[in-house]
Amino acid sequence: MTLENYYANTKKQPLDQHLFAVGFLSYSFLQRFGLQENGDQLAKVAFVAGCLHDIGKIDPLFQNWIIEKTKKSIIEEVPEEGQHIDKKSGKGWFETHPRHNEISLLLYYLLSDGTYKKINNANKDSIKHALYWHHAKPIRQPESEFKYMEDIYKKLKKNLNNADFGPLFQASEQIIKQINKLTEDYFDADFMLDGFLTVANEDSIYGLATTLLPEYKHYANANEDIEDYLANVTENARNNLIRSVVVTADRLVSACSCENLKKHIEEKTLHQVLEQALIKEQGLNLAIEACLNGFEQRYPGSERNHQQSVAASKLAEEEVAVGVLNGAAGCGKTKIALEWAFKTGVKKIIWICPRVQVCQGLFNDLTSKAYLPDAKIEINTGEFKLIHQSGSTVETAEGMSFSGDIVVTTIDQITNAIITHRHVDSLVTYMDSHVVFDEYHEYISMPAFNLLFAELVMCKKLQGNNAKVLLVSATPNYCFVEELLGLNPQDIVGIESFNQSRYQIRFVPFDETKQDDNNPLFQLQPSNTFVISNTAINAQLSFIANQNNESAILLHSKFKKTDKQNLFKQVFDNFKENGSHQYDLLRSGPIVQASLNISCDKMVTEFTHAENWLQRLGRLDRFGKNTTVNEYVTAIPENLATMEKRLSSCEHFLKSLNCLQSAKAWHQFLQSEINDDPVTISQIYQLYKDFYKHGSYRNAIEEDLKKALKKSVAVINKKLLDPVSIPPKNTTKDGAVKIKKHSLRGDNRFVQMAKWNIGNGNTEFPNEYAYSETDIEEANEASLTYSVGAICGYGDSAKNSLIFMVNKHHNIKEGSTKAHKDIILLNNARSPETPIYLSYTPEDLKKVESQPHSYAVYYAIGRNQPIGAFARNRLELEEE
Repeated sequence: MTLENYYANTKKQPLDQHLFAVGFLSYSFLQRFGLQENGDQLAKVAFVAGCLHDIGKIDPLFQNWIIEKTKKSIIEEVPEEGQHIDKKSGKGWFETHPRHNEISLLLYYLLSDGTYKKINNANKDSIKHALYWHHAKPIRQPESEFKYMEDIYKKLKKNLNNADFGPLFQASEQIIKQINKLTEDYFDADFMLDGFLTVANEDSIYGLATTLLPEYKHYANANEDIEDYLANVTENARNNLIRSVVVTADRLVSACSCENLKKHIEEKTLHQVLEQALIKEQGLNLAIEACLNGFEQRYPGSERNHQQSVAASKLAEEEVAVGVLNGAAGCGKTKIALEWAFKTGVKKIIWICPRVQVCQGLFNDLTSKAYLPDAKIEINTGEFKLIHQSGSTVETAEGMSFSGDIVVTTIDQITNAIITHRHVDSLVTYMDSHVVFDEYHEYISMPAFNLLFAELVMCKKLQGNNAKVLLVSATPNYCFVEELLGLNPQDIVGIESFNQSRYQIRFVPFDETKQDDNNPLFQLQPSNTFVISNTAINAQLSFIANQNNESAILLHSKFKKTDKQNLFKQVFDNFKENGSHQYDLLRSGPIVQASLNISCDKMVTEFTHAENWLQRLGRLDRFGKNTTVNEYVTAIPENLATMEKRLSSCEHFLKSLNCLQSAKAWHQFLQSEINDDPVTISQIYQLYKDFYKHGSYRNAIEEDLKKALKKSVAVINKKLLDPVSIPPKNTTKDGAVKIKKHSLRGDNRFVQMAKWNIGNGNTEFPNEYAYSETDIEEANEASLTYSVGAICGYGDSAKNSLIFMVNKHHNIKEGSTKAHKDIILLNNARSPETPIYLSYTPEDLKKVESQPHSYAVYYAIGRNQPIGAFARNRLELEEE
């Protein structure tokens, strides 16, 4: 074939023009992002990767396939997954023939002579990563899977009838020469692809059998030091960037017609194609300016406004790459973040939170009259997709996600850019935006997310003073920030609390085996008290024990979705500044401890580590209105208070989160530093800083962090599958969200359960389920999920609800068929239409003449509100 006959796609874009254009745009993206440290070098790496990404399309079988395609019709739009030889008689073609990205990698490996000095070996590895991963992997049968470079080589050679690779090498040389010719009109000689794909390196053939294909993510199981994880984070971040810009550039170029592409190259207007993917100014800066002026007008000459502005200015200084706002609870971190964005020329903010509830609280704040009521504020989570503008909130229209001036979202949505293929181009939007990571300290104990978060920060960090990223927390965890994120301690900007209230800190030991008046978590409390437990079950039990004697509201994570949303709103409306105070108490799991603008006059917390302890404290007299001393009680198991070796359930829980040693260290430190005298918020936060400077305590924190990171590597290697090329199947035919087969958040399934009335005067076990079994719309809205581990009794067959369902369900529910394998039910339960039944109504159990399962989980309804998913045996244990 002649050079003119090599096509990139069915639009008949000449392959050399397509490759050069993708290389140019890839380079231009990284230039536009303003990468600092080795920035130009990394941009050149992206240029090379872009210029070579589809070189494998010189495969004569691919070119023949393209020609046959264009004889029938011209495909106007190239799919996001790119164009691949899609079929041949018999098995899928991809089973027996390498895809073009795999051939590109093979050619690069064989023909790179190793003498090219413009790019070092680490950057060459990044090129290999981009060549291979600019398309997702096809799902092949195990016997056809490509694991080594030799697998690609042998399949290709066989399908070319064992012909010599000489014609391929000659074709690649032709293409490279033409790319260089186009390059001359744009760049200097440093950009020429000399040394690539010109002369076959015969010695390379002998290494094919032992050369593994590039890993998608590289995290070593053998890492011992935090700096080893930092090195892996940096490598993965660089790969994320290069892969993202190459894929985005490929999609932009492929969207052009053949004629327009040629015109753009000849007239040097390729930058116009680039602009399609970059953010346009839509007036956010003016809206923030009006917000800040509003605060000045309402509080003229305010010292609070002044100190907030000073902090924002420090964070906006040119030499600050990644800023860290260390602000005490109630200091106005949201306003400071907005002013930082204003001072650094914001066009768009992506505001990332660890949990949906934090997103909700922030969305409420930003859309209020005091902040940005007229800006386009979007909330984008798995549960909420809404846009607020000009006083009204509407559901986000199809295709309009991430279109807001400010997008409030969860870490899950952003990590899609670096763990999937479909969303890979969203990393470009991320890099082009201002980014705020709110309450980022919560990622530290979240398996996998701590490392993925670090990758996202590193991507921004590579921009240097162009990064425009801010980490916000009252509890920065200096060990995590300095050692894993590699940030400069001088870039941590603090602001003193404006709250002058006084706090009495007390540690009260209790016997975990007793849940009575001696246990602070179960005691009756005065009005306007928060009782925060580490787990939902403890919050539920304390609520049940006191529901007849107090006006309390219960909030945790084990409610069906509709109840959780309603209760969240009630909690906020009741305990916000100047709230309704319809309820006297809040009994809660850790769900309320961060970024929820609510306040109480007394707080009881279960023993926990420093970050949780201080976050919870931030809800106690949050608005600084009390003239009397506020009481902050920490309920600590007796064995911890007396340093016994017996492991309490509280310790066991903290150990599972890899924060037990940190929690013990914090308790010991406070015991040595605090006496019976009341302290201020400022004094407490100074103690937190001192805690991280103390050698022995710092060692305990580092050891917990290492354990958390090692656990994260195990989760990533087990659950974070390589991006694969499959049709999207994340929704059911009725539009209900399906649970992913492999979720980093946890292995959950949709469940159904019978109702249980606890202390509300109604029939104890009514013939009702938590939500409708027949109304699919209600099932979608009210859905409940439970972990697979809990469903299966954590390995204890006596506690396994799934076994009970397998044996009974087909006889209970008409039309159901017996499942002969547990895995079938678990797979089906990824849809809310076919949940796992954790309990049955008396009427249904009567059909099979059965008693309830001993460990059945019910949806409990209390005297005044739902109690949520609750195991029957838990209450029976307490009554014994």
